[in-house]
Amino acid sequence: MANVILTVGNSMMGDDGAGPLLADLLTREPAPGWTVIDGGSAPENHIDQVLAHQPQRVIVFDAAEMGAAHGAVHTVDAEAIADMLFMTTHNMPLSFLIERICETGVKVDFVGIQPAVVAFYFPMMDVVRQSVEAVHAHLRAGTPLAEFAPPLTEANIV
Repeated sequence: MANVILTVGNSMMGDDGAGPLLADLLTREPAPGWTVIDGGSAPENHIDQVLAHQPQRVIVFDAAEMGAAHGAVHTVDAEAIADMLFMTTHNMPLSFLIERICETGVKVDFVGIQPAVVAFYFPMMDVVRQSVEAVHAHLRAGTPLAEFAPPLTEANIV
């Protein structure tokens, strides 16, 4: 039984490619105790795959318009996601995905990375790429989530 990191995003849309980049990094250099699933732009299609691992914990990682500094990484309370105005390029709200996984008793953390540019055919900004690489390093080192992705609060909003 492994914990699961479900990454979300579209690598053809600038900083929305943060999720696929993290999936690629974790595929090449895995984090101990974690299985990565690249959910792409339709992560709801991967719910059964996530649950097949019988995880105790799932991290959903995606670019999210949080009003924070570009490249900032924060956890957002899963219950608050539906109430917040997240930028989304996905077919279905992430709150649906998270609720579906939570219904099984699995703990779900949403980790968002603040994008700078989300548009077709734009490259990922360096600040976002560096933050994704830092997330990868923290996961591989076993750093507690709260240390590298503090909760989003009004103090984090710029």
